Amino acid sequence: MGRSKLQLVRPLVFFDLETTGLNLATDRIVEISYVKLFPDGHREGKTFRVKPTMSLMGQEVQMHISDDATAVHGIHDEDVADCPTFKDLSAEIAADLRDCDLAGYNSNRFDIPLLAEEFMRAGVDIDLKKVHMIDAFSIFTKKEPRNLTAAYKFYCGKDLEGAHAANADVTATVEVLLAQVERYDDLPTDVPALEEFTQGTQKYADFAGRIIYDPEGEECFNFGKYKGMRVKDVFRRDPSYYAWLKNGEFPEYTKGVFTRIYISK
Repeated sequence: MGRSKLQLVRPLVFFDLETTGLNLATDRIVEISYVKLFPDGHREGKTFRVKPTMSLMGQEVQMHISDDATAVHGIHDEDVADCPTFKDLSAEIAADLRDCDLAGYNSNRFDIPLLAEEFMRAGVDIDLKKVHMIDAFSIFTKKEPRNLTAAYKFYCGKDLEGAHAANADVTATVEVLLAQVERYDDLPTDVPALEEFTQGTQKYADFAGRIIYDPEGEECFNFGKYKGMRVKDVFRRDPSYYAWLKNGEFPEYTKGVFTRIYISK
C-alpha cells in the first residue's frame, strides 16, 4: 500500500485492550497493544501483558479473569500473575499517548472508557477528552456492517490470524482504517472530521454514555428515572440522587463528571 490519504497533524495511536470482563466500573486490563502511526507514515508499536489487581481489605490482590473473557482472548490468571500491573506501566503508556489522537475498533464505547478508568486508578493525570477519537468499527457498521474479522477480509483481502489477541486485533485495525480511507472518496481524511463521522451528532460528557449534552450544551441524564433531564436541575431539586450516584456502580470518570456538576450547580 502506498502513502495513505489519511491526513495526520500529530501521531494517531491505534490501540486494543483485552480485559477481565465487560464491566467498565469493575473490570481491568489484562493486555494492551498499540501502534503509533506518525504523520510521515512510519509506525511504532508496543504490547504489554498486565496483571489485573483490585483493592481488598486495604491490599492490592490479583483479580480473577472471568471464564467468558478467557474464552474470547485465551488469557488465564496464571498467564499474567508475574506481569506488571497497569499502575506499573501507566507512566510509560501515558507518555506514549500524550500529544496523540486515538483510534480503535469499537473503542469509543469500551476501550477508551476502560482505559480512562485505569489511568484514574493509577493516579495518572491524562485527559483523554482532549484528544480526537476515531472508531473504525463505527465507520465499518455505517459502510459495511460486519465484525473485525470480516472487516479485515473485506477491506484488506486477508484472513485475520489470531483474532482476539490484542496485537493481532490492533494491527488489523490499522490496516482496516487505512483501507477505509482509501476506499471511500466521501470519507473524511483528517482526524477531527473522522471523529465526527464515527461519533455522530450526539455528544457525551462522559465515556460510558451515561451523560449527554442537550442542544444548548447542558449535561443531561441518559439513563434512569431522570433520563433526558438536565443533571444540575435534578441535583438542585433532589440532592439525594447525587449521593445515590456516588455510591452506585458507575465508572469513576462518570462519577467525577457528576461531582463537577453537583459542586457548580
